[in-house]
Amino acid sequence: MAIDTFLDESYWDERWQNGQTGWDIGHASTPLTAYFDQLEYKEMRILIPGCGNAYEAEYLYDNGFKNVFVVDMSSTALTKFSDRCPSFPKDHLIQSDYFDLDEEFDLIVEQTFFCALEPKFRKDYVKKTHELLASDGILMGVLFDKDFGKPTPPFGGTMEEYLGLFQSHFLINTLEPCRNSIKPRMGSELFIEMEKS
Repeated sequence: MAIDTFLDESYWDERWQNGQTGWDIGHASTPLTAYFDQLEYKEMRILIPGCGNAYEAEYLYDNGFKNVFVVDMSSTALTKFSDRCPSFPKDHLIQSDYFDLDEEFDLIVEQTFFCALEPKFRKDYVKKTHELLASDGILMGVLFDKDFGKPTPPFGGTMEEYLGLFQSHFLINTLEPCRNSIKPRMGSELFIEMEKS
C-alpha cells in the first residue's frame, strides 16, 4: 500500500540531486552506534528505512552485521551510498516505498524517516512497522521532540503524541530524552526502543 503524498520519489530525488540534505549529519548518529555496540547477535535482519547516505548501515556492516538492508525512494541516495560503500551487498539496497515492503526484520532503525512522513501517515507507519517486524522484533532509534512549525519535513512531535501512536502496537521499553545526541540536536531528540506486542 503506497501512500499518496507530495513527498514522493521525485521530491526526494530532487533534494538529493540538488544537495538539499540538511538532515544528513555526515556520520552515523551517536545514539544509534551506542545501541549497536551492545548488540551481540550479528545474524539479525536489520532494516533502515529512508536510509539516505546510510551511515548507520555502513557502521553495522563494518562491525559484522551482514543482514543489513536499506530502503529509500530515491535512486540517487542509494547510488551515492553504493558508490561510497562498494562492498555493501547490492541486493540489500531496496528502492521502494516503505509501505510497499513485504519482508520480515528483527530490528528496524528509526533515524529521520518518521519525521519525513506527512503526520497524517503516522498511524500507517506504526502499523506497517509492526507488520514488518518478526515476533518480538524491535523498533529503535531517535524521534524529534520538537515542533518545527512548517509544512515540509522535518515534521516534529512530542512524547505524548508518540505514546498515543505506538502503545497500541508496541511494548515501549524506552521513550525518553536522548542523553547522547549530537550537539546540534541535543535537547530535541527522544531515544526509543519498542518491542512488537
